[in-house]
Amino acid sequence: MDSEALIETARVPHGGTTDPDVIDFSANTNPETPLGVAAVYEASLAAARRYPDDDYAAFRAAAADSVGCAPTNVIPTAGAMAGMRLLFSVVVDPGESAVVPEPSFGEYAREVRLQGGDPVPVAHDDVLDVDPTDHALVVVCTPNNPTGEAATIDAVRALADRCRDAETTLFVDEAFLDFTPRPSAAGESGVVVARSLTKMFGLPGLRAGFLVATGAIGDRLDAGRLPWGLSTPAAAVGTHCLRDRQFVNRTRERVVAERERIRYRLSTRWDVFPSDAPFLLFDVGDDDPDAVLAEARERGIALRDARTFARLDNHLRTAVRRPDENDRLLDALGV
Repeated sequence: MDSEALIETARVPHGGTTDPDVIDFSANTNPETPLGVAAVYEASLAAARRYPDDDYAAFRAAAADSVGCAPTNVIPTAGAMAGMRLLFSVVVDPGESAVVPEPSFGEYAREVRLQGGDPVPVAHDDVLDVDPTDHALVVVCTPNNPTGEAATIDAVRALADRCRDAETTLFVDEAFLDFTPRPSAAGESGVVVARSLTKMFGLPGLRAGFLVATGAIGDRLDAGRLPWGLSTPAAAVGTHCLRDRQFVNRTRERVVAERERIRYRLSTRWDVFPSDAPFLLFDVGDDDPDAVLAEARERGIALRDARTFARLDNHLRTAVRRPDENDRLLDALGV
């Protein structure tokens, strides 16, 4: 990590609120968790008096089954952010450049800068067509946050082919891909995939996730990961959640139905981006974004101010939650 960048690089604003009096639509986490999580967590506490098994065999197997790769290709991490930090530290050297989508998750550019690298912003809907030549890394977020669109696997594979030819690493952030039936890029040669348990399983405080990588880059990432980097409770709960595919399928069905209902209602007042994710980005047009945020907050709803994302200046984002909560959102926004 570049010592100068630690001084010069600011932290990135995110959604989320600790106010118990509002419903949090600013963070895109599932409001539900799989059955049995509390029991698994409590049972794991006794084992937490010992160091975790650093092989994480059960977690790797469950993660591999969830994305369709070999368990040996799974690198356990304390959330997708920890995996991203590990990858960027391995592939981005000071002075090298990395292509990052905009608007998108702000941590991509920050992590590149922290390694002494130069983030090269590309419009989120053009990044799949980028020329990777002379870049150390290309980043794709699918579905993209905050815009919501998912890339086709064919487009990702075509970019992966070009990245291999250019000897450039392709990083695919699939934090929200579980909310779609689309196949993962996990296991593709030269591609590093990140997955998070935060979004689908509604456990942002657990800090569990994983990378998937093959070949030499996979070996380097596994060698470079922190020992015991995933806590015993996180590994146990993560394994339990990843095996509950019925929960994933039920969540997808709910999100698809509720997202369309919210999109239709919001579109009677504002321009709404199409989305494959558990959130919707919308342009408030002639309305004052600050006024919309304040009005929603007064009625117990916390929205995400999307103006903190690059290239957005009049936009807000809302999560898709349970039907009764979504009813309160729509009432608060007067749509």
